[in-house]
Amino acid sequence: MMQLINNVRLAQSVVRQHLTDDPVILFLQLSRRLPSAVLPLAKRLCQLAPKNSTSAAVLFAALAAGDDADVERRLRIAADGSVEGDKARRLADVALAANLPAVSDAFLAKAGTARHAKQARARRLWYDGDVSEAVAALDGSGPAGQRQRARLAAEAAILADASLSLERRPYAPVPGRILHLLTNSLPHTASGYAQRSHSTLLAQRAAGWDVLAVTRIGYPVQVGKLLAKTTDTVDGIRYQRLLPAKMAQTIDARLQQQADELLAVALDFKPSVLHTTTHYVNGLVVRAVAEALGIPWVYEVRGQLADTWASTRGSGARSSEKYRLFQNRETEVMQAADLVLTLGTAMKANIVAAGIPASKVLIAPNAVGGNFLAEPLDKASARRELGLAEDAQFIGTVSSLVPYEGIEDLLAAFVRLAGDLPRLRLLIVGDGSSMPSLQIQAQRSGYADRIIFTGRVPRSRTALYHQALDVFVVPRKDLEVTRSVTPLKPVEAMACARPVVASDLPALAEIVEDRVTGLLAEAGDPDSFAGAVRELLTDPSLAARFGAAGRERVLQDRTWAANAVALARELEMLGVTI
Repeated sequence: MMQLINNVRLAQSVVRQHLTDDPVILFLQLSRRLPSAVLPLAKRLCQLAPKNSTSAAVLFAALAAGDDADVERRLRIAADGSVEGDKARRLADVALAANLPAVSDAFLAKAGTARHAKQARARRLWYDGDVSEAVAALDGSGPAGQRQRARLAAEAAILADASLSLERRPYAPVPGRILHLLTNSLPHTASGYAQRSHSTLLAQRAAGWDVLAVTRIGYPVQVGKLLAKTTDTVDGIRYQRLLPAKMAQTIDARLQQQADELLAVALDFKPSVLHTTTHYVNGLVVRAVAEALGIPWVYEVRGQLADTWASTRGSGARSSEKYRLFQNRETEVMQAADLVLTLGTAMKANIVAAGIPASKVLIAPNAVGGNFLAEPLDKASARRELGLAEDAQFIGTVSSLVPYEGIEDLLAAFVRLAGDLPRLRLLIVGDGSSMPSLQIQAQRSGYADRIIFTGRVPRSRTALYHQALDVFVVPRKDLEVTRSVTPLKPVEAMACARPVVASDLPALAEIVEDRVTGLLAEAGDPDSFAGAVRELLTDPSLAARFGAAGRERVLQDRTWAANAVALARELEMLGVTI
């Protein structure tokens, strides 16, 4: 009962902070965590509202429904009108949440000295990565603005050069123990990040290590899991939570609190090595703990998160203050780590270009294990298990539904094929922020009855969805982050002996060899994807050959067990006894 009370208090503090920092984003996050309750109501309100309505309720509903075109249309109607003052300030926040910065600027110009206008201007500057200016914009603001200023100033300090401090402790590590610090994990988050972490932990345990995972302070209560316990065990892997009764309000104090708590866990568990993942805040915490204990630590670069952030902004984002500071901080953390892991050759090249010695960087590719190693079912059997039509043709993907994945291009390619392929169906497995807008696109396509959105599915059934497909499609957009970061799901599709059609990007070309294990298509071009998919659908023998070659390659080069062995070799060279 006491833990539940602590969790409720923690959740209340998170909500209060978001209400000050960005209430519109708080609303969007809540709506996405309660889709079954919010989405139908939001869609209904948009249908009933007058076409020219710009009320806050209607705009919030359109945001929650994911109807980006309707949000933009209504905001432009309001911007062309006589709105001013506090309403203009509120609409500026809505426009920013809808990734319409120019429209937000138009409203801010009309907001004048409205209440909370300085806070809205600070959010707008922070959106562009103008870190110092965002902090300065809150000078002279009221109490709520000063609280926001303190939080932004702390984040700016962490981005720049703030460090954590722990006293050196007498310490005797136990050989063969490894402690991981993770951003999130199963069973509360089912992302590719959480799946990779779990697979890594399972493989290390199978290799004889004693493993323990600790998640960031406040998780998973911060993502709405009020009934969270201090420990979860999944497949025999223990995930320990850091859920204090009270969490510090600013990021610098929060990270220091996290470092203190992680140190206490480490002193009890006695690992011989620490392991964490991007982004740099995890590295700052683990570096401090490793230095206090005098043991080595590993930094695993799973993504280039500065580029992920920049991909949602305009072309100037990569020259912004935030981008520069973010990249510098990542480089500093990689330099401090004893060993850097990453996912592929493109990412390793970027890391080496940042000044990290190539000899210090180990590639640990996205891989497979468990039921993906078993002989895959034929398509008909997998479809029977899932209740899908056995005599249809299925193309699709298993993915997080976020903008850079380009799922809208897969939908557009399907529409180009559906007219003359009456048995063709599109299967989209997964969830994410793009789900509402993709569902709207499907409804307007004319083929909604042939497009299936499953939402998130249990991990134990993921392989079945791969095996049910004729062709697995990876339509990622051409962005800096997607050119470098290799995803997990196409590897799993290849393990299931399914041919893959993927965007012709360096990171994907590392996985899919064109005309050997699948086909590469031009990123962002639905016609190119439609042509590649058609070729495989009309030549089953070619598709089968690509699928078999893909499975053979994955089993040879990409297993979690092989990654664990490679890491053990590197750690032994660092003096770690496994």
